[in-house]
Amino acid sequence: QVQLVESGGGLVQAGGSLRLSCAASGRTFSNYALGWFRQAPGKEREFVAAITWSAGSTYYADSVKGRFTISRDNAKNTVYLQMNGLKPEDTAVYYCAQKRGYSGNYYQPRNYNFWGQGTQVTVSS
Repeated sequence: QVQLVESGGGLVQAGGSLRLSCAASGRTFSNYALGWFRQAPGKEREFVAAITWSAGSTYYADSVKGRFTISRDNAKNTVYLQMNGLKPEDTAVYYCAQKRGYSGNYYQPRNYNFWGQGTQVTVSS
């Protein structure tokens, strides 16, 4: 079993920054890709960013490209999401997730089988 615990969310003004962290425990963290998703009220969960197990490749939604950066520290079993230039439309609950093996793309929630409880990010205008 894998446990993922997000932290770092909060209230920030537009243009500000936040850094989310996701600490993992359980099966070998470094063997799996990780992703960040978000869900705003009344909307479906959407992909934000993903990083391969070796951190050799990263993937971003067009809406956050150039503003957000995903990284991981396998020694600390932690994945991060640095969010700069935040906009009100970034307001959502942010979830980290561990990808299900090596098949499937990085963008769809169904390809991830372990999820954290989420952390709220609110960006005021």
